[in-house]
Amino acid sequence: MIRDGGPLWYRARQDYIPTAKPTAGETDAGMKIAIQGEPGSFSHEAALKLVPEGEIVPCPLSAEVFRALDEGEVEGAVIPIENSLAGSVLEHFDLLLTHEVRVERETLLRIRHNLIALSGVALDEIERVYSHPVALAQCRRFLAAHPAMKAQAAYDTAGSVKQLVATGDRRAAAIASEAAARHYGAHILASGVEDNPENFTRFFLVRRAAEAKTEPNPNKMSLAFSVKNRPGSLVVALVELAAMGTNLTKIESRPVHGKPWEYSFFVDCQIRSKEEGERAVETLRPHCAMIKELGCYRGAES
Repeated sequence: MIRDGGPLWYRARQDYIPTAKPTAGETDAGMKIAIQGEPGSFSHEAALKLVPEGEIVPCPLSAEVFRALDEGEVEGAVIPIENSLAGSVLEHFDLLLTHEVRVERETLLRIRHNLIALSGVALDEIERVYSHPVALAQCRRFLAAHPAMKAQAAYDTAGSVKQLVATGDRRAAAIASEAAARHYGAHILASGVEDNPENFTRFFLVRRAAEAKTEPNPNKMSLAFSVKNRPGSLVVALVELAAMGTNLTKIESRPVHGKPWEYSFFVDCQIRSKEEGERAVETLRPHCAMIKELGCYRGAES
């Protein structure tokens, strides 16, 4: 935990109150969407991009997002799954596998970091900069060019702005989105402070498996599987996919909890139809100890 003169900066949201269960048959308008993090976060922005008329329900932890979805307190969840610079959000792969959910849609969000302070504060007054560790790492050059600013890790980008405004610290700033500055009434001192402008995060809209809408014309599929314990089984499974002409765009391995040195594999495939996706699953099945279709959906346009 990081403290400065008393305020606690590294902490989760404490004021989340579960909402009532939604009524069956509701449309996207008013749909309750859980996100991990504070209002004004990039997840908040992605959720409104995926469900423009949704009601956002912030949660302190990713596990809480999936619990709220499981128990019907929300109808959907928007989670980051992969960043073009930082890589995959590994915890979310595990949660997708262990919960009865399906990916319904995806979107890409351009991540633009900003140095945010209280109104009237000048750049040369800043001594401390708070943000999520990934955001700080993506702004190394800016921070190196301003050695008087000491980077301090916080639990959330938007949460850093929230705490900044709450404490009224005029010697501190936060790195977060423009939406966070607007939401909390703070001021952007410098825009686009990230090292690399090719910074995108892919987000999934996830719903309970029984309630997920079926995409009539999918072009992408996400799968999780583990292979049988015999030589070359992973290679054989991937060769079978290639023989179908199915293009594998991503593969990620994750350890199987409770089974040391055993792994599950998460793959994204380009498909031409739902039927091709179904054939891919059936082609893999003889080579797999476990296989789960995570979703069949339209890929986000870059």
